[in-house]
Amino acid sequence: MALLIEKDTICALSTANGVGAIAVIRVSGDEALALTSKIFSKDLTKVDSHTVHFGTIRDDENKVIDEVLVTVLKEGKSFTGENTTEIACHGSTYIQQQILNLLFKAGCRMAKPGEFTMRAYFNGRMDLSQAEAIADLIASDSKKGHEIAMNQMRGGYSDKIAHLRQRLMDFASLIELELDFSEEDVEFASRTELNDLVIELKEKLTLLTESFAYGNAIKHGISTVIAGRPNAGKSTLLNALLNEERAIVSSIAGTTRDTIEEILTIDGVLYNFIDTAGIREATDEIEKIGVERAISEVSKSNILLYVFDVNELSKEEVQNDLSRLEREGLSIILLANKTEDMDASEFAAYSEEYPVIAISAKNHEGLDALKAELAKSVEELATESDTIVINARHYEAFSNALADMNQVEQALEMQISGDLLAMDIRSAIRHLSSITGEISTDDLLGNIFANFCIGK
Repeated sequence: MALLIEKDTICALSTANGVGAIAVIRVSGDEALALTSKIFSKDLTKVDSHTVHFGTIRDDENKVIDEVLVTVLKEGKSFTGENTTEIACHGSTYIQQQILNLLFKAGCRMAKPGEFTMRAYFNGRMDLSQAEAIADLIASDSKKGHEIAMNQMRGGYSDKIAHLRQRLMDFASLIELELDFSEEDVEFASRTELNDLVIELKEKLTLLTESFAYGNAIKHGISTVIAGRPNAGKSTLLNALLNEERAIVSSIAGTTRDTIEEILTIDGVLYNFIDTAGIREATDEIEKIGVERAISEVSKSNILLYVFDVNELSKEEVQNDLSRLEREGLSIILLANKTEDMDASEFAAYSEEYPVIAISAKNHEGLDALKAELAKSVEELATESDTIVINARHYEAFSNALADMNQVEQALEMQISGDLLAMDIRSAIRHLSSITGEISTDDLLGNIFANFCIGK
């Protein structure tokens, strides 16, 4: 992708490919109004911005291709910051292609992936982090993921980063001013104030970097493993949660040999449920691999649903299993299965450390209580930061800036010279600037926008 801003006029289908009731074709560039007017029954160069016009699109032989609505958005008032038209036609793939062909003949060219958003970035309509948030917003498939992406797109990062960056730049400028007067032994930048600033910035950067684990889980789904002994009811539970017969259920121990994964949204949060093989001493090589995979999945998950049959396992056996599965950062929920007509005291004592919920996976009982506990576990994953990092590139930049702040803190303690202090501060500024795009490279921009769909 050529990253020099091109002034030609581009067009593309902005709705999904295929047949639908309505399709939208977007045109953007200096000549968008004039070129669209060539194929439309009305001169759009003389109309007001933010107006919608009904008319026909005709081919070279003056044959009507479709009756359409064309929205006009003039330079400075559109998504890209350029003159833009959006043609809403009927969703026939033939009509879509005919209109695009007419636009090509009129002088438009096909937009490249992400080129509309890239133009919006280059024209100052948004910063780079907001542009990336658009891709996350399009890809969001849960309420929580949508909320985080929307917050970022509306400037959730921008104000914070601009504030942090400006304060660092102020200090860097004062330190570099000292270097100009090094022979006079003057101090323009108070080391005490700089130390206070470093402590404050470290706290904020730490919150942002720590929020990535939660943000990444929300973006891709909370990894939730269902584990336990054979015949505990794990597959029955998965089927009950999905409300369909997804996993094979049998009275034969060890039916599940491999992992089974399914995605489910609960209260606006996406969960990746993973049903695993029963954990026990394997009786054959295939089952052994299944048990190893089960333990491996638990080691990578956010939440463990440990299912056990209260009629078969003692408290000591449950604790022995948990000792193999526990790790720092893992939320564990114990599910006492097959508790039909049992008194709560018979299973509540199985754990003092983790919540114990009575369920009957077969009868779909206790699922509401389980979902409520899942919501609590997700809340525990969240951090105190009001801005959640969901982008791996941003996480890396914040982490690098935090490392720079650690270097500055150590340099202050060691009373290192101002030129070295200034280097670390400038490095932190560069990392923060890379998030919003004040500092960027062609390779970086190319990689980001190439991942967008054509038409966005």
